[in-house]
Amino acid sequence: QVQLVESGGGLVQPGGSLRLSCTASGSIFSYYTKGWYRQAPGKQRELVALATSAGSTRYADSVKGRFTISRDNAKNTVYLQMNSLKPEDTAVYYCKAVTPMGINYWGQGTQVTVSS
Repeated sequence: QVQLVESGGGLVQPGGSLRLSCTASGSIFSYYTKGWYRQAPGKQRELVALATSAGSTRYADSVKGRFTISRDNAKNTVYLQMNSLKPEDTAVYYCKAVTPMGINYWGQGTQVTVSS
């Protein structure tokens, strides 16, 4: 069983930055694909950024050039650096980890609100 704990959400003004963190229990987190998803009120959950165990990354078109996913395997942590935030980035952000066997684990979510 893997537990994911997110942190770093909050209220920020448009154009500001936040860094989300997701720390996992367990010692083989480095072998997992890690991703950040978000869900705004009344909308479906969507992929924001993905990082595979091989090091490749993928981003939603809406965040390319503004968000960066990174990981620190020694700390079992994956980060999402969010710059130039817009009101439309407001959502609950979730961390997801996928094991090599295809089992999904989700964090509890952290609220990000972009507003003046």
